[in-house]
Amino acid sequence: MTPSPVGMRCPDCATHSGKAVRLPVMSGSTAAPVVTISLIALSVLGYLVTGGFPFGSGQGQLFYDGALAAAPVGAGGQYWRLVTSGFLHAGLMHLAFNMILLWFIGSQMEPQLGRGRFLALYVVSLLGGSFGALLLSPDSLTVGASGAIFGLMGAASAIIYARGGNPLQSGIGMLLIFNIVFSFVLSNVSIGGHLGGLTAGALAGGAFVMAEKRGQPAVGWAACAAIGVIAVVGSLVLAAATPALVG
Repeated sequence: MTPSPVGMRCPDCATHSGKAVRLPVMSGSTAAPVVTISLIALSVLGYLVTGGFPFGSGQGQLFYDGALAAAPVGAGGQYWRLVTSGFLHAGLMHLAFNMILLWFIGSQMEPQLGRGRFLALYVVSLLGGSFGALLLSPDSLTVGASGAIFGLMGAASAIIYARGGNPLQSGIGMLLIFNIVFSFVLSNVSIGGHLGGLTAGALAGGAFVMAEKRGQPAVGWAACAAIGVIAVVGSLVLAAATPALVG
């Protein structure tokens, strides 16, 4: 093993001068990850107001009023659950894991993409996660920011790939694969939410970078909005159909 500024490297690795692949900087980039901090604060607040203060489970009545499930959305018209579910968590460990991951990803992505694009990607990924959860597990109560976080990882991978890089050399690609594997290994995990968020985020991220490469950033915003609308409409259709199918 050979010492290097980034730690110990094998002899073969030490002979290479390749650079780590970073997420490309896009126009409108900023310095401070204000949106990331705000999203974390909202999730922590959601945990506290739903019964998580000081050491509760975070599953008071407001938790059940905001969690995602097909019946209250379709039959009850409680459409807000498509969004509020992404800011609720089933316990302190669930919250802590997601917020650490959100900070790790967001503090790197937001300064390079800009606050507007980053927030748009997060929201679209959250909506995509809700659609995926209703598609695969409509009768289950689903909460958590993981769908949106998967979307951010998908967006980062798509942007790097569209710019000619290899996501697996950036660290984000391996992190994504690691989390996908654990989605299928662990119990009580919303696979639909994770895959739905991942798909929506990857599509929106790819649309943003391709539109910017062609000098048409408005097209990227339009594509991102379209993906969000499709996710919402799809969720409402699924929610409306589920009670009839179950009954």
